[in-house]
Amino acid sequence: MAGIKEHYGDDCVPQLMKEFGYSSIMQVPNLTKIVLNMGLGEAVQNPKIIEGAVNELTQIAGQKAVVTKAKKSIATFKLREGMPIGCRVTLRGDKMWDFFSKLINVALPRVRDFRGISFKSFDGNGNYAMGIQEHIIFPEIDYDKIDKIKGLNISIGTSAKSDDEGRFLLKALGMPFRK
Repeated sequence: MAGIKEHYGDDCVPQLMKEFGYSSIMQVPNLTKIVLNMGLGEAVQNPKIIEGAVNELTQIAGQKAVVTKAKKSIATFKLREGMPIGCRVTLRGDKMWDFFSKLINVALPRVRDFRGISFKSFDGNGNYAMGIQEHIIFPEIDYDKIDKIKGLNISIGTSAKSDDEGRFLLKALGMPFRK
């Protein structure tokens, strides 16, 4: 079975070169990184929740997640600078391609009432961000062993110069956008 990286090289690159009139293969946009982030505001009251989140994010990504700490103290949230409030992992290379394939072929189809993802979440530079409300859509998570359903943010970084290029790239890679 050919992977998504081979699909990019064999099918997407020629489509992108034709669509945008690139003269060199080096001009064609590519995926650069995927960042998974889990923000856990309730970690202020319950610090043990961070350990579970790190383990679950590590299982989802296939790479060790790092704990993120608060940059500022906010008295109304009982938050002090340096307190752990989330975790994240940055994927590049083969792990990034594997995760992207798993996201579009396995995880997103498992979302309840899934009608596609929004076209509007591009940042102006061709990068795409999306939020997932239930991390249990990933097959690595054992539903019986989790203490709480958490959400996570997925940011897909591309080398595209504009949203149109990024949108065309992700659509060519098989991202299920809404009609």
